Amino acid sequence: MHNPTVDAAEYAWPACAACGRELWHTEIGRHACRPCQERADQHLESLAGPHGLYAGLARALHPGAAQGEARVSGSRTAPLPLRLEPLSLSARGGVVTVLQTWLIDWHEHNGWTHPRWQGGLQQQLDQVVKALRANIEWAAASHPAFGEFAAEVASLTRSCQRQATGERAERRIAVACPCGDTLRITISTPGTRCSGCGTQYGRSDVLELPLARDAAA
Repeated sequence: MHNPTVDAAEYAWPACAACGRELWHTEIGRHACRPCQERADQHLESLAGPHGLYAGLARALHPGAAQGEARVSGSRTAPLPLRLEPLSLSARGGVVTVLQTWLIDWHEHNGWTHPRWQGGLQQQLDQVVKALRANIEWAAASHPAFGEFAAEVASLTRSCQRQATGERAERRIAVACPCGDTLRITISTPGTRCSGCGTQYGRSDVLELPLARDAAA
């Protein structure tokens, strides 16, 4: 006998893979909502170009540069070493490599020809950003890992921003899921999934969770 109560319990309205909020009717069939697609696109755009965040890493390599401190010429002391954080982000294996890995994944997912890079790291950064932005509509709609992509791009953007401006990393807050597990989030967290029970929280939902006991003590 048909039981509509069971059907309602088993059916869950599809949610955005990036932020966890329920998709609008016009977004059904997509992996991510349009606001998250637009946010990822804006993050990519902020990284590229001669005045972008990636280019700003080169200016942040020397201690004090990110805070705008003037470097004194003619000093008798030995030059200070390069700052490791912006160096690791700007070097091979950093921002450029992470974005190229994602583009390769997208090409392999669609059976496209393997992408090629030309020039130095800044030129390659601009090339991969252009390619990712050109295909971001497809990725948000059809790629099952778009949520991971959006989170990684957001993390890279925040890291580059902090190094270029000298801002401190956001403080992490421990909140408690009803299942008893502890989630560590920041104020700008777009959403997260509880590893204990698998519940997906959107931004507003996760910020409403109570503080974990160890954090409140």
